[in-house]
Amino acid sequence: MPYYDNLRDYLTALDALGDVMHIHREVDGDLEPGAITRRSYEIRSPAPLFENIRGVAPGFRILGAPAALCSRPDMPYARVALSLGLPAQSTGPAIVNALAATRRVPYIKPVRVEAGHALSQQHVLRGEQATLDRFPIPFAHDHDGGRYANTWGTLIVKTPDGRWVNWSIARVMKVDGKRMVGLMVPSQHIGQIWGEWVALGKPMPYALVQGPAPAISCLSGMPLPAEVDEADFVGALAGEPVKLVKAISVDLDVPASAEIVIEGHVSTERDCLEGPYGEYGGYLGTGSSAQPTFHVETITHREDPIWPLVVAGRPTDESHTVWAIGIAADALSRLQEAGLPITTVWAPEPAAVHWFLAVAPRDWRQRLPGVSSEAFAQRVGEVLFNTDAMLFVPQIYLVDDDIDPTSIDDVVWALATRVHPTGRRAVFEDQPIVRLPQCYREAEYEARRGPKVVFDTLQPEDRHLHASFEQAYPEALRQRILANWPTQTS
Repeated sequence: MPYYDNLRDYLTALDALGDVMHIHREVDGDLEPGAITRRSYEIRSPAPLFENIRGVAPGFRILGAPAALCSRPDMPYARVALSLGLPAQSTGPAIVNALAATRRVPYIKPVRVEAGHALSQQHVLRGEQATLDRFPIPFAHDHDGGRYANTWGTLIVKTPDGRWVNWSIARVMKVDGKRMVGLMVPSQHIGQIWGEWVALGKPMPYALVQGPAPAISCLSGMPLPAEVDEADFVGALAGEPVKLVKAISVDLDVPASAEIVIEGHVSTERDCLEGPYGEYGGYLGTGSSAQPTFHVETITHREDPIWPLVVAGRPTDESHTVWAIGIAADALSRLQEAGLPITTVWAPEPAAVHWFLAVAPRDWRQRLPGVSSEAFAQRVGEVLFNTDAMLFVPQIYLVDDDIDPTSIDDVVWALATRVHPTGRRAVFEDQPIVRLPQCYREAEYEARRGPKVVFDTLQPEDRHLHASFEQAYPEALRQRILANWPTQTS
């Protein structure tokens, strides 16, 4: 499959699948793009492309739901797969396994191109011309604290000594044409780097990139170990170096084919209120917090730029596809590196990134001689709850491979019938938590500490057969029944 190094070629590929909904009528610049995008998630429509937005220059566009579930039922993960250069028909676990495998190959450093060859710098706005008011930034939800200027863009920052360049996604709210305010979590990589700049008393240079190569957007939302540059990982995934160009006003390199790049500096203080915002758990936000200000100094963009829009909420949106897949790939890599027999890790979309399933093969007892299922669950928790990615995840289920972790029917049936009411779980007390998961008490949120758990749902070695067509009848009988099954026209 081809690797798409720009958003527009990716959109052409989606169009060929019938997975783009072109909206040519005028839509308002306030809530309508957010509301249409949210409904597109809930009914699994093609991705909405808004081509006529009130209040902005003709040609400026918004792409909603850029990496959500595909509208075609035969290839539900096509948007994620195509973004990553994988076949559109790839299953969720196949994507997880491909990302985990990429962790084990040599990474490829990016290359810098000359400014004259960078589509992202076709238009350069400086001074008072560099204002967010030029761009179509709608409200995502009616109750949000403001228009969110970043829901799917890549934030680029680097340490003061230049040793580590980090690409990430974090929500950033527009304050006015020259200021934004962004959620800065100290434990996340961007928060760690901001902390180094704060310690020096210097504002942190940043670039906010809208609409780069789709793989960049996806990988910016996926966890990698600290001190690893996401650009190098994208190169390994693509099999070719990412093309970057020097930013106009800050000492950073940015993707050369991006739609829009916003450059500036981040304040050294938490000096502006951010939020509320509807989040991945599926609930509207109710509070705000003091966060650092992102000052806007220079903006560059392509001709007729496209601004990607994610509207987080009840499953399924990009939080439950891309982010969850990234956490699953990180978890799979770490469990396999620890020598634990896990074939895949998966987060069922309706669980809103609150549940992850670690799937054990039938022969796990032979591969872990003398280890009980309870001890296996304990080891899984010891590995995963020490990782940054699992900061957001309260529950893990250790399951057998006789269920399909991507089938919510299989998952609900297995958990309902295999989770012991009072035992067979490894509880990890006093773990670090953040406010984004919805399941903790207020006192736990305030303390930033709470429990996490791995449920042991593994069956005995002599597994129970399913009372199903597949397992409850002889093979010859099943084949005869299938061969003679009446068609709809019979």
